[in-house]
Amino acid sequence: MQLTILIGLAVAIGAVAFALQNNVPVTVTFLLWRFDSALAMVLLIAVAIGALIVALFSTPAVLRLQWQVARQKKQIGALEQANGDLRVEVARLGAGHGKPDAASPSALEKMAPRGP
Repeated sequence: MQLTILIGLAVAIGAVAFALQNNVPVTVTFLLWRFDSALAMVLLIAVAIGALIVALFSTPAVLRLQWQVARQKKQIGALEQANGDLRVEVARLGAGHGKPDAASPSALEKMAPRGP
């Protein structure tokens, strides 16, 4: 991200330096519109319009990525919570695995027939 900003800043500085060295009056005609100004002003306006177009086209993709990252962070939090709950359950079951509980009958007791 910072590299992109630095490259954009270098291009902007280059455009300004070029525009200052080419301070010749020009006429820009587009359809029925006619604009007379210095070449420097025309170039700076063209660069600004280009930056605006790039910003407009890149904004939806950036917003979509931010929304996706936020959704995935929420999902990661839920999965980490479930993982923690399962670890606690495994630890609880593992601690009771070696020692039979007095209240619960063993497998042999369950299979033994009951008397009258």
